[in-house]
Amino acid sequence: MNVDWPWPWLPRNIDDIVEATGEHLYLALLPVLVGLLVSIPLGWAASRWGWARLILVPLAGVLYTIPSLALITLVPLVLGTKIIDPLNVQVPLAIYTVALLVRSISDALIAVPGDVTAAATAVGYRPFRRFLTVELPLAIPVIVAGLRVATVSAMSLASVGALIGIGGLGGLITEGFKRNNAVEMVVAILLIVLIALVIDALLLLAGKAITPWTRARRAVVKP
Repeated sequence: MNVDWPWPWLPRNIDDIVEATGEHLYLALLPVLVGLLVSIPLGWAASRWGWARLILVPLAGVLYTIPSLALITLVPLVLGTKIIDPLNVQVPLAIYTVALLVRSISDALIAVPGDVTAAATAVGYRPFRRFLTVELPLAIPVIVAGLRVATVSAMSLASVGALIGIGGLGGLITEGFKRNNAVEMVVAILLIVLIALVIDALLLLAGKAITPWTRARRAVVKP
């Protein structure tokens, strides 16, 4: 096996690495965003109506147990896409994101204190405005925690698309395996891990930035 780490393979292939990294980010992050947008109303419905929770939460759990490769190969049959269409990876990743977030969002909204929602209603907030300005902001810490898990998971699972010819950093792993090149595989794996850690840290910082009241609350309870 070729182990000429890190020279001369790395400088010769820097353009391919950058391109694969961009493709990987596109494959992984767009489904997370779509999944978040879909899961917010579903989580709200599950928190509001018992029958919706009985359907949506178990269904989300079942969807998350489906193997990623099985979902990736089923998407072309359902949507009629070409086998190497990025949607074949992005649709399953969006499904996994929804499956992870629906329960988290539902639990977070249910946990909003009743006296807070009652006070908002008393001062004239209608349900939709109360949800956007009171309930959803209070649920953000839990939502961000679920989003971090979903994002890291998507960064990892996006590499599975390389098995059916879709690019990204997973493509470098499969090409390295075919060429018996350990350097190519190690670079791709390290980049996936590094990017996942960076995005996770950014989400953590963003969550803290948009919920300053949580820091104030911790400061008050400190002895």
